[in-house]
Amino acid sequence: MVLTFFFLDFLIVFIGKNRIEAQRILPDKFSNGDDNTVQINITNNYPFITHCTIIDEIPVQFQVRDFELNLKLSPRKTKSITYNLKPTQRGEYHFGSLNIYASSVLGLVAKRFTLESNAMVPTYPSFKQLRKFELLNINNTLQDYGIKKIRRIGHTMEFEQIKDYVLGDDLRTINWKATAKKNSLMVNQFQDEKSQPIYSIIDKGRVMKMPFDGLSLLDYAINATLVMSSIALKKHDKAGMMSFSKKVENVVVAQRRTSQMRMILESLYNVKTDYFESDFSRLYANIKRHITHRSLILLYTNFETMDGLNRQLPYLKAIAKSHLIVVIFFKNTELNTVINDKAETIQQVYDKVIAEKFAFEKRLIVNELKNYGIYSILTTPENLTIDTINKYLEIKSRGLL
Repeated sequence: MVLTFFFLDFLIVFIGKNRIEAQRILPDKFSNGDDNTVQINITNNYPFITHCTIIDEIPVQFQVRDFELNLKLSPRKTKSITYNLKPTQRGEYHFGSLNIYASSVLGLVAKRFTLESNAMVPTYPSFKQLRKFELLNINNTLQDYGIKKIRRIGHTMEFEQIKDYVLGDDLRTINWKATAKKNSLMVNQFQDEKSQPIYSIIDKGRVMKMPFDGLSLLDYAINATLVMSSIALKKHDKAGMMSFSKKVENVVVAQRRTSQMRMILESLYNVKTDYFESDFSRLYANIKRHITHRSLILLYTNFETMDGLNRQLPYLKAIAKSHLIVVIFFKNTELNTVINDKAETIQQVYDKVIAEKFAFEKRLIVNELKNYGIYSILTTPENLTIDTINKYLEIKSRGLL
């Protein structure tokens, strides 16, 4: 009897071609650190209700070996099913085959259908986070996250023309050489500057490889740079970026052009850590040589100790002479657990003292930078983007740039 049912179930399931059709619908690109939706459309061409087990060969980066979806399909019907993937690395993500095991109500045998193989999706910095802040900006709610007053920048030293002096002109702008040549008062006229260069500089050395909630500090800095560049452009500033470690790379000159965000996104996609100690002297030399106008420099890095800061402080001070620099580094949030927990053993007391020492050094770094007129942001990785935007809006509102 069992063999009879098995043979009957075999005939029902295996006779006929293309009984199950499926299509995997993937986005053009994944957003790093965010949930990305993958959709599978399945059509049942059997004349009976079919039970389907879906095993999608998702990219190896996710390290998932037990991925399985189940659904029941009515005859001659199409159904969609979705699942989310959250990448934590930038790069190419390759999908394998889409395997569907179909069985009848008896469930004694199942036929495998192999479809939709060899698909690739690139993973870019978090453009979903970018869209979120762009939407806030469009709806004029970005001010709820930062400083409301925004100053209009004007009166820079950008020369426009020499003109005749008229009553009311600033006497400090008199051009004495032109005055002597023409034998009448001549003044320099300067144009109002409607934008300022904003550079996001990312340290991609080994100090930025530290993980937090699945992402590295480097990836948090990359995501923040993407959002910050968009906000700067929408505030009529010029956005640019670069990364550095042993050498300076991924340079995008600060401009306001329609292709600027695309260029920044493509450059951020290619930023990779090289595990070396970062060369701040080379960064300073590059800035001195190539960034000739006073700019706001947002430097994403990480200092754990005062010794680490003191090695790089001469270069930060040198950069601060020509530019407004904001050093952005990270709190070690894992220390908070050790600090807040009650110590019951000698080892726990020792760990608690060491953790408090490291947390105290972070605050000392902020004060040391302040002593030399260098702005800083000490933040947690999850608050990096919003704290950076707040500091940028504060600098604009106070007219510091």
